[in-house]
Amino acid sequence: MTTIPAQEDGGSTILEIAQQPDAWREVAGRTDEQADAFLGELLAKPDLRIVLTGAGSSAFAGEIAAPALRRHLKRRVDAIATTDIVAGPLDFLERETPTLMVSFGRSGNSPESLATTALADELVDDVWHLVLTCDREGKLGREHTGREKSLVVYMPERTNDVGFAMTSSLTSMLLSCLLMLGPASPGDVDALAAAAQQLIDSQRDVRALAQSKKQRFVYLGSGPLEGLARESALKLLELTAGEVVTYFDSPLGFRHGPKSVLDADTLVVVYVSTDPHTRLYDLDIIAEIRAQLGQDAVTVLTTEPIPAELGPALVLPGLVGLDDAVVALPYLVFAQYVALFTSLEYRKTPDNPFPSGEVSRVVKGVTIHPMTNGDVHA
Repeated sequence: MTTIPAQEDGGSTILEIAQQPDAWREVAGRTDEQADAFLGELLAKPDLRIVLTGAGSSAFAGEIAAPALRRHLKRRVDAIATTDIVAGPLDFLERETPTLMVSFGRSGNSPESLATTALADELVDDVWHLVLTCDREGKLGREHTGREKSLVVYMPERTNDVGFAMTSSLTSMLLSCLLMLGPASPGDVDALAAAAQQLIDSQRDVRALAQSKKQRFVYLGSGPLEGLARESALKLLELTAGEVVTYFDSPLGFRHGPKSVLDADTLVVVYVSTDPHTRLYDLDIIAEIRAQLGQDAVTVLTTEPIPAELGPALVLPGLVGLDDAVVALPYLVFAQYVALFTSLEYRKTPDNPFPSGEVSRVVKGVTIHPMTNGDVHA
């Protein structure tokens, strides 16, 4: 396997990206009878609502998973950021709707994570908590350990990333969610790991994209892959300390004004859906932008070849037929490498792109304002 020595290039971040195939196998290899019993009882409730929540990248994990879980479970599944719930809890929490709140949190120390579960306990009559986290010392995990209506699931210890950006922590939590609630199965993980390993082995090709030093990056994807596009844009924005302009959208939505961002200094990344119908719209936007800006302006990730007349694509084998939320896992590895190598091209330090502390690894300085009685009973 071709790698770049961590001490010379990429710090802990590059190692945490590269460990993901093995970490996913570890996640898939675990059995948890307590979790099976906990979720089995809840999913038997026909009126159960599932809320996927977190902040930043953890929120985007919910956005990736929600459409797939909605289809798989045939029930209401909503992805709502903790930052939205804390700011306006009565807009999102429903007292009379039985709710399973799935909280994603690398450390579980974000103020909004703790406040969100507390608000749910206060404002929803019947609420259960599934906490997916990487830090056994984190506040959220400790808060919910041993509670009758809570289940805490810890990711492999090595996925508690020490780098600034969430990499293996994010994908491990997302995979755990997809395995526990569907549509992923342990049998899918070898294919996912192999696809990710292909990207790891060819990381120098990904670095070539970063060496173009484009000033703007646009990520496009539909359904679960729109959440992936959002996370991809954030990862690049974070690791370049805001020096590169990033944008995300769906291929159809992009035409309605946001396409104005395109210029000769823009790289567009299109994540092609595995759904045959959705895929047609992805191919349309590829053709349109390449006709406008040239083939090199668009990088395409797909699970199967695209028509030859549309130009080149990076094909990840062995993933045909998997749900887009599942395919998003190796796609995320690509996005992480793009962010890492672009950061290095701009002479940033990926493990700490904000050495002066303007943006911190775990958000600080958030004041959680208590609700008044009038708010609670409104």
